[in-house]
Amino acid sequence: MNIRKWLAGGTLCTALILLLLNLSTAQSSDENSLPPNSVYQLQVSIEDQFGEITGLDRYRGNPVLITMFYTSCPHVCPMLISTIKLTESRLSADERAKLRVLTISIDPQRDTPEKLRETSERHHVDSMRWSMARSQPGDLRSIAGVFGIRYKQLADGEFNHSTLIILLDRDGTPLASTEQLSRIDAEFLQAIESSL
Repeated sequence: MNIRKWLAGGTLCTALILLLLNLSTAQSSDENSLPPNSVYQLQVSIEDQFGEITGLDRYRGNPVLITMFYTSCPHVCPMLISTIKLTESRLSADERAKLRVLTISIDPQRDTPEKLRETSERHHVDSMRWSMARSQPGDLRSIAGVFGIRYKQLADGEFNHSTLIILLDRDGTPLASTEQLSRIDAEFLQAIESSL
């Protein structure tokens, strides 16, 4: 075999392999790219009720309902949870199976994974689809900011906070929101159904 032909063939083969690798990388980065208005662009970490640490995009690929709460809240937060459960109850079993829920604590010092897990169990939420999580204080402000949720700790340790429930599409783009508690927001429910 002529060594020049072998080297030339090897060079061509190497060039083809490199070209295929570049195309593959370009395609996978296109598949992984997010829309510019996706909240998943925010690089933060959250810890769920089982101590698992992920990003805000933990449910990417599914529509997600997101709200912010705290476990020792005596009135509004239980209403937020029951409103989400009430809304979910209007979906078929197949639709519910596609929907995810993420509730993020505004009181990460007190809301340990154990406390989040107790709250999850007390409200009988489906932990396969529903996460109660906390974040670091600096990340928490960023998360609240990206969702337009306001909160302020009071002198007695309680919080004043927004009661916003937000629907995200599969790539983390906000689609709809509601502040209606203890009843079905028909437009919000329709937006959820359309996203599934």
